Amino acid sequence: MATPKAVTAVAKRGARQPSLAQLRAFAAVAEHLHFRDAAAAIGMSQPALSGAVSALEDVLGVTLLERTTRKVLLSSAGERLAVRAKAVLDEVGALLEEADAVRAPFTGALRLGVIPTVAPYLLPTVIALVHEKYPDLDLQVHEEQTSSLLEGLAAGRLDLLLLAVPLGVPVVTELPLFDEDFVLVTPLDHWLGGREGIPREALKELNLLLLDEGHCLRDQALDICREAGRADAPVTTTAAGLSTLVQLVAGGLGVTLLPRTAVRVETSRSNQLLTGYFADPAPTRRIALAMRAGAARGAEYEELALALKEAVRPLPVRVV
Repeated sequence: MATPKAVTAVAKRGARQPSLAQLRAFAAVAEHLHFRDAAAAIGMSQPALSGAVSALEDVLGVTLLERTTRKVLLSSAGERLAVRAKAVLDEVGALLEEADAVRAPFTGALRLGVIPTVAPYLLPTVIALVHEKYPDLDLQVHEEQTSSLLEGLAAGRLDLLLLAVPLGVPVVTELPLFDEDFVLVTPLDHWLGGREGIPREALKELNLLLLDEGHCLRDQALDICREAGRADAPVTTTAAGLSTLVQLVAGGLGVTLLPRTAVRVETSRSNQLLTGYFADPAPTRRIALAMRAGAARGAEYEELALALKEAVRPLPVRVV
């Protein structure tokens, strides 16, 4: 954003501002220190180049070059302003590249934020889809908790989120992908281990291990317990991630709830675990893509959501 001083300076000059052609000519001379070589480098005639630099000096009110019969030197002002001119031209180039990306869908960078309880289990599918269907898309992944992802989306640091919904944020548009059941993971000797048709009410009496504060999966687990009639869920042991949580279960410290997409990955690390399944309707969570309401690339994100729905069908989920 322009500073007040910069705005005042421009106002004083009125409509007399440097053109891109003038800046390009000056930057070329500053690089080559030779009019003929500079003109050839940017495809401009030597008289036109010299005229553009002179016009720039007139607009800026400073002498940029010291001209002699044998060589061209930058004045002290020219040395300082050459850096600025190059920066302006670089930014214009970046602007044009970004415009090209906008005109050509699924190109350029896509900064995707993913919650930790989704990332290890969904990202292989997402990455394979992008490589196969959108090879020109520069996918950049950021794994963070929900609150941090929403802050990044609002600030423009992130473009799209993959997380559990509903979010209840008016300025965010949710693109639902699928629902997945929660399952009960227990030690081998637990009385509910490996059972099917487990009533939710069984959660009232279980020593339930949870993730740390800040994970949406923790809040979802607590909600499930409340729905089962459990007034509170005393927490004596927590973990920063699902892998640690499952290892605590394997060690006999309690039981936990896992989303179905995480079961194969997490339970395969130990032979001391059993998986139990709830009676219908099982507790579930919904996973969606989320974008800023009115996002410029909204149509792309909607198309990506449709493609991702098809890609996740082999997983233990229900596409919505």
